[in-house]
Amino acid sequence: MQHIRNFCIIAHIDHGKSTLADRLLETTQTITSRDMKAQLLDNMDIERERGITIKSHAIQMNYIQDGKNYIFNLIDTPGHVDFSYEVSRSIAACEGALLIVDASQGIQAQTISNLYLAIDQGLEIIPILNKMDLPGAMPEEVKDQIIDLIGCKEEEIIPASGKTGLGVQTILEAIVKRVPHPQGDINAPLKALIFDSVYNSYRGIIAYFKIEHGVLKQGDQVRFMNTGMTYNADEIGVLKLEQEPRDHLNAGDVGYIISGIKNAKEVKVGDTITLEENQTQEAIQGFEDVKPMVFAGIYPVDTEDFEELRESMYKLQLNDASLVFEPESSAALGFGFRCGFLGMLHMEIIQERLEREFGMTVITTVPNVSYIAHTKKEGEITVNNPVDLPDPDKLLYVEEPYIQASIITAADYVGPIITLCIEKRGTIKNQVYLTANRVELIFELPLAEVVFDFYDKLKSNTKGYASFDYHLIGRKESKLVKMDIMLNKEPIDALSAIIHKDRAYDLGKRICVKLKELIPKQQFEIAIQAAIGAKVIARETISAMRKDVTAKCYGGDISRKRKLLEKQKKGKKRMKQLGNVEVPQSAFMAVLKLD
Repeated sequence: MQHIRNFCIIAHIDHGKSTLADRLLETTQTITSRDMKAQLLDNMDIERERGITIKSHAIQMNYIQDGKNYIFNLIDTPGHVDFSYEVSRSIAACEGALLIVDASQGIQAQTISNLYLAIDQGLEIIPILNKMDLPGAMPEEVKDQIIDLIGCKEEEIIPASGKTGLGVQTILEAIVKRVPHPQGDINAPLKALIFDSVYNSYRGIIAYFKIEHGVLKQGDQVRFMNTGMTYNADEIGVLKLEQEPRDHLNAGDVGYIISGIKNAKEVKVGDTITLEENQTQEAIQGFEDVKPMVFAGIYPVDTEDFEELRESMYKLQLNDASLVFEPESSAALGFGFRCGFLGMLHMEIIQERLEREFGMTVITTVPNVSYIAHTKKEGEITVNNPVDLPDPDKLLYVEEPYIQASIITAADYVGPIITLCIEKRGTIKNQVYLTANRVELIFELPLAEVVFDFYDKLKSNTKGYASFDYHLIGRKESKLVKMDIMLNKEPIDALSAIIHKDRAYDLGKRICVKLKELIPKQQFEIAIQAAIGAKVIARETISAMRKDVTAKCYGGDISRKRKLLEKQKKGKKRMKQLGNVEVPQSAFMAVLKLD
């Protein structure tokens, strides 16, 4: 165990984690030059196309120093704020972390929040200054920022470049020297933490774990403590580029277990594995439960695909433990799921993965956050879906979640950022100059205003130079109302939204105008209305397609034309009672992108 090192890589999005991981794999000859490709550990198509890491990836390397063989277990983690849950899981399986900072961009908001996650778990931090080969690198300035942040000495910071391979050897030596080896007792009962799982259509569910104490042998009867289920360890092994079976794994090892589990509900990330005969007394304290920030409905385009969608969601949840869902039904869209996501990017990725990996085309409803409604009779009610908000006459008040947002940016963009946050009902709490040109702004904002398009607007207002990180601080009372959109007096529940009273009129008008453009004309007139309770606040009308019934009348008495027009009018009236309006998929999407 003295020769095992478990470490992860943490950094802000796009600071070069995956590229540096590639260099480490090359230098330790874990991978031949023939198999080498950029961002080797990002194995999903979406990750490669977008250039972001979505999933944590574990891989084992062998490294020889001073004639001793060392085993390195590396876990590459995502950097985007929406995937910080992945990062917290990876950190739980490590003793050390490489903190990577881009020498041309300096410390960003997500670097700080991921760093705090690692420090809370007591990990040894090795600071690395990446992208030293760039002409815009500012090593001296950024070194000062790192020293201020973690209080290390200047010589402890390793200058490196993932592209050219500078400093990679030094990093490997530092891992051996500075990262502590796992502390475990081989003779104690088996105790292993599950930190990830994947679904394989041939072998069932493969769980990835780290052994804290004890030994696991192939063929052992194992027990998952959280679910109370027992299985046979058919195959265990380590995670190289491919999975390599082993006959036993000891304390400190990171590996995988295949035990023929077919049901996704039986494997919980954060669960403890122990032996059936010799059980450990207490489970490992898992990481905190995931708190979804954004809720939206996901419905199959064809209602017959509901069961298939359910299966796909369970398989996705294995691989992405931060996805939360429960079944719901909607009058407009049929049966589907109410899903909780960590943010808008997370929601987009889930939608894309459902399409790519499982061939499911889905409709997503307007995203919203979770509110608490205080009613006159029933007390507190949690509202995740706008449809569940009680009528205004039964309500006392509604509380919505607030966040504290930390935005780090160049001094030139302070004005536009403050304007944006005030537009979003935010209040500025603090403004700190980290250096002469870098400012950290602290805001309190309603979460509902942030989940929509805040991040995109922040990036465009600052030419991409702002970084953003947030955490929940509690709930506050707000003047919130439920706005319904109605077509011919029929509410479309999938377009309902809970919004601030002051913005309702403006938003209602804009949604009605947008729907008028997108809903195709019918044979009868369609009224589009936005309403709060019984009060209509905006209306647009789509006129009927009309056939010229009087074309055959030329000359003659007006009563001949009048008779034909009256007959058409009656037909239109009857059609309006019977006809129903199909809302196209593009209309649901357009409402999300109103700005």
